[in-house]
Amino acid sequence: MTSKSPVLLKASVLSIPSARARSGGTTAAAWGVRLLDRYFYFSMSLLIAAVIIYGFHFTVDKNLFHPAPPRPLLLYFHAAVFSFWVVFFIFQSSLVRTGNVRGHRLMGWFGLALGISIILLGVSTALTMARFDIVQLHSPNARWRMIVPLFDMVCFTPTFFLAIYWRGKPQLHRRLIFIATCGLTAAAWGRFPEPILPHYMLYAGVDLLILLGVARDLIVDRRIHTVYQFVLPLFIIGQSIVVYTRWHELHYWLRVADFLLR
Repeated sequence: MTSKSPVLLKASVLSIPSARARSGGTTAAAWGVRLLDRYFYFSMSLLIAAVIIYGFHFTVDKNLFHPAPPRPLLLYFHAAVFSFWVVFFIFQSSLVRTGNVRGHRLMGWFGLALGISIILLGVSTALTMARFDIVQLHSPNARWRMIVPLFDMVCFTPTFFLAIYWRGKPQLHRRLIFIATCGLTAAAWGRFPEPILPHYMLYAGVDLLILLGVARDLIVDRRIHTVYQFVLPLFIIGQSIVVYTRWHELHYWLRVADFLLR
């Protein structure tokens, strides 16, 4: 029986800790991927809520609690429904996270009514507040500002209804609802202090949230889902048009705004 040489014996002994280290690193990475897969959407629902609370806390007192002059009642309904959507998104994410798929689907019909309310109130509030700003506050920029909330509804509406249409396909449904909800954060990002986020870059915040979903897919699934490949470029094109129109005050929008406000 031949014995191993001292050199080979030493090499084999030294390889044991490195193999264990590699195994431990692989296990830790796999655990991290599983954690990201299980908690991503619930965590994002909390992050979206934090963004909205932080952004709106700069203006909610002077615009809702102690406004001068008093704001239209419609604005308060809009704020309530919008806030309830965020709570609903967190609640639905928690139902999926805890495995209560039946409860999630049952509450989805309530979400359908809530989402339709968001669209109707979003458009009507944008128009009502533009009229209010023109007549009551004599704001020269009211027509330009209304393009942002109207575009938010343009983004929310198709992604929301596609999510409802594909509610039986979880991989499509959850990403579309996530993107639709991210799109609703534009107003909050637009209220961030200028040193943190210039107002003309409000959509960078929206896209950052969506890109976190892209990053999740790359880490967990090792590919970017088709939903992101189609929706995100369309969002960015639309956002670029809106930002350029709003901050360069392109005159074509005045004709559109006057038509909508008449």
